[in-house]
Amino acid sequence: MKKAHLLTIVILGVMTTFNLGAQHQVEVTIKNVQELKGTIRVSLFNNDQDFLKKPVEGKSVTAAASGATVVFNVKPGTYAVSVIHDVNDNKELDKGFMGIPQEPYGFSNDARGKFGPPSYESSKFAVTGDVKISIKVE
Repeated sequence: MKKAHLLTIVILGVMTTFNLGAQHQVEVTIKNVQELKGTIRVSLFNNDQDFLKKPVEGKSVTAAASGATVVFNVKPGTYAVSVIHDVNDNKELDKGFMGIPQEPYGFSNDARGKFGPPSYESSKFAVTGDVKISIKVE
């Protein structure tokens, strides 16, 4: 009897350990792509301090009329996504007078800031399993 309980505890411990390293898919669909040139740059963040500065991972896809989709494989947690449609392919978000973006951009939850980018708090979403989100670039 004791051996059966010990075996059960060991099996549960191993299963819990494997689950901690579980990977889930975050599928990001970008909508409202207006220009069919340039690159869609998608960045994934996992905390407020690094938001818009140091992504956990970034992916790029060619702009297309149908939009674009990228998939990230991540551990469970809280994440936020930013998207830039780099129309002129200079690898940055072009800004005009007073820092106003001149290229389309978007964030998870379609969050928008009042005077600047939205916060991590307004852009974040939880990943406890596979997640599909869409982001409208404007």
